[in-house]
Amino acid sequence: MSRYFDDLETRSADRRAADLARALPRQIVRAAALPGYGDSLAGVDPAGITDAAALAALPVLRKSDLGRAQAARPPLGGLSAHEAAGFAHVFQSPGPIYEPGNRDRDWWRIGRFLHACGIGPGDIVQNCFSYHLVPAGTIFENGAQAVGATVLPAGTGQTELQARAAHDLGVTAYTGTPDFLKMILDKAAEMGLGLQITKAAVGAGALFPSLRQEYADRGILCLQNYATADLGNIAYETEAQDGMIVDEGVVVEIVRPGTGDPVPPGEVGEVVVTTLNPDYPLIRFATGDLSAVLDGESPCGRTNMRIRGWMGRADQTTKIKGMFVRPEQVAALVARHNEITRARVIASREGERDVMTVQIETEGGNPDRYAGSVADALKLKGRIEIVARGSLPNDGKVIEDRRSYD
Repeated sequence: MSRYFDDLETRSADRRAADLARALPRQIVRAAALPGYGDSLAGVDPAGITDAAALAALPVLRKSDLGRAQAARPPLGGLSAHEAAGFAHVFQSPGPIYEPGNRDRDWWRIGRFLHACGIGPGDIVQNCFSYHLVPAGTIFENGAQAVGATVLPAGTGQTELQARAAHDLGVTAYTGTPDFLKMILDKAAEMGLGLQITKAAVGAGALFPSLRQEYADRGILCLQNYATADLGNIAYETEAQDGMIVDEGVVVEIVRPGTGDPVPPGEVGEVVVTTLNPDYPLIRFATGDLSAVLDGESPCGRTNMRIRGWMGRADQTTKIKGMFVRPEQVAALVARHNEITRARVIASREGERDVMTVQIETEGGNPDRYAGSVADALKLKGRIEIVARGSLPNDGKVIEDRRSYD
């Protein structure tokens, strides 16, 4: 198995810049021809958009813009090169936001990440990302196929069945959220089943150092990537575990949150991504995530820019158990019940697992009364605490992340 996925990963700075100078103008032409961009790219000379510095003059496209575009031109907002029926898949993420997908080899570029994890021919990958409506399961299956691995499409939940299948099939690699692998390993130990998993490619949540070390102690190399449903792979860890390498199919900028203005190198800011995917040409798409550029190149030999990885949200939107919880969802929960004055979602960690607690300001009563509304509005189950009126902090915060990322 070759050390690198392809020769793009080890390009010289000059060659990468020259390749980008050819690819970016073509992508701007594609985007400008799409009705969803409206006047935002009018008057832009594509020939002048040849690098990240030139991109900085263009407007930022935010998730909220995507939602409005899709409402105006359903279902994909006029931002894709094909109508929905021209794609192999269409997914729905919370919002709702619709994302297209195709079966082309490594369409989301996850194969590059899996290859860096050492996953390839001969591996059986237990893919524990969800296949239901959201794209994560299909995204990682597409990547596994790109590197020649066999896939067990396991999805989420049912840890006893997951442990049994991993044992019976001789699964060697795991893909899924960081927490869920531990649940499978613990269940297998409880059942007396030996597992052969030695590689783990995780995402959709933070890989905490203590959990990574626990996997290492069990003989499992666990690496993480940074991806979104809209953009596919953005950046990924390698065996060097020294920051995240920016994927070869995107251009990443770090900007001052809310402005689109690039920050100085090393300063924390919002991640803005331009994808080179011709089927879905998102230009300066603001992820809402925070990160920073790392100086120098990775010791692994890959030469592209590195970022520090996910460092929190530029807004209050928070990922819990692999799912985004947004302020508007909390507002929807409050609106369901006249007696609720305010609500606050708290993300915490217990035993290497994410925990969601929903504090509800009301006159009292049984927390179970609100369980259905919480699950429906937030798309997750969690603890519910009834608190006295006026007891929640008056700080404008409706989602609080108490997890430590050190």
